[in-house]
Amino acid sequence: MLFFVTLVISLVLLFLILDTIKPRRYPPGPKWLPIVGNFLEFRRRLSEIGYHHLVWKEFSEEYGDVVGLKMGRNLVVAVFGAEAVKEVLTREEFDGRPDGFFFRLRTFGKRLGIVFSDGQFWQKQRKFSMQHLRNFGFGRKEMEEKIEEETKDLIAVFKKQCSEPIWMHTAFDVSVLNVLWAMMAGERFNINDERLRKLLKIVHDAFRLTDMSGGMLNQLPFLRFIAPETCGYNQLVDVLVRMWEFLQETISEHRKTLCSSHARDLIDAFLQKMDIQSDSSFTDDQLMSLCLDLFMAGSETTSNTLGFSVVYMLQFPEVQKKVQDEMDEVVGRNRWPTLQDRIKLKYTEAVLMEIQRRANIPPLGIAHRATRDVSLFDYRIPEGTIVLTSLYSVHMDHKFWKDPLAFRPERFLNKEGNLEVDEKYFAPFGYGKRRCLGESLAKANYFLFFTALLHNFYLEKDCDGPEPQLEGYDGVTISPKPFRAKLIPRTD
Repeated sequence: MLFFVTLVISLVLLFLILDTIKPRRYPPGPKWLPIVGNFLEFRRRLSEIGYHHLVWKEFSEEYGDVVGLKMGRNLVVAVFGAEAVKEVLTREEFDGRPDGFFFRLRTFGKRLGIVFSDGQFWQKQRKFSMQHLRNFGFGRKEMEEKIEEETKDLIAVFKKQCSEPIWMHTAFDVSVLNVLWAMMAGERFNINDERLRKLLKIVHDAFRLTDMSGGMLNQLPFLRFIAPETCGYNQLVDVLVRMWEFLQETISEHRKTLCSSHARDLIDAFLQKMDIQSDSSFTDDQLMSLCLDLFMAGSETTSNTLGFSVVYMLQFPEVQKKVQDEMDEVVGRNRWPTLQDRIKLKYTEAVLMEIQRRANIPPLGIAHRATRDVSLFDYRIPEGTIVLTSLYSVHMDHKFWKDPLAFRPERFLNKEGNLEVDEKYFAPFGYGKRRCLGESLAKANYFLFFTALLHNFYLEKDCDGPEPQLEGYDGVTISPKPFRAKLIPRTD
């Protein structure tokens, strides 16, 4: 018995020692503890700094442009600066998506959807989704018309409500979602739909529960049994259950009215593909996961960007005035700006870019995974390693931008007043094959909602409400903190 106990203790000690040894040529980073790795140190820094991407920034200042940590059971490498970020985002070996408890929880314990899937499955599902979204207007004139309809409805609501300050941090949620939802599900929601607003609030909250590496749930999944509230498990499951119920209702209604020869929207097209039974990757779970991915993506980043655009216009009224003066000169007061005006509204475009650069909505992009052992500069990244790309470091590069903390739209204009963008240092949608799928929709939404708002209203701070803040809530994406604005109608 003594021999057996000694053997067990020796094996445990050996495991604990081996668990602290870093892989050969692994990127530099702090020493890690057995089992938890750098998790405790990361959480300590996070409690002090408040933002995940700034904790990673602090590590980069200590260890360089490629930093290697171990978070729980996961190897996590983060890269910083334009060169390293572009290297990762344009190399096929890093095109994988992370695997693990957190990433599978949202898709029924499987690797489904299009955001966190990869390989042939992802290629097939992405191709199908893009093809059919285009059939229903994505990237075409019909998409612009849908956005214009939504902007008019939203502005009409604002005009009815503008006698009092309006909460603006989530004001665009339903309208932005409606554009995508029309192509996905063939319907739109009322802007004042209370059930949907509550659901979108839950989605916003979910994005703040964790970070792009998967957080505590992915790093130490056993915590869901020990501290389900503290690790966010209960809150996340609550969000997912509500989302699944909502999407299941929509899909069930489509099944009841499905026509085998005519698809009204993406859900119809997917159900038709399932009925043919020619491809096993088209399943009920995949349809739910695809809808979940598109719903959450379509209701989060663009809405947050528009919320921040109002914050910046309130904080920099001189910029707001220059945008309105340019629109009045180029477009006039007899009609609203259209996408065709973008090429002429150069200062306005520069302002939109500067807001994206400065707000850094997705500060770490979407996590990647090394699909095999791979060399990155002088380091070796083991297969399966989660790789984070700090878009924040690209947009806040002191050497390139000189004064990155300053809000200065003119940095995107050359001496002749024309737009000038170095895409190596401006990448809000990423690079490479995994570049944001909805980029064209996001850009169109951003431009048309922003210009419609400033065409119709002067924006002023609400002195009796919370101060609009340039720094938002931390999470997978950065979201604006609650604030109100006074919308003063512009008379012709």
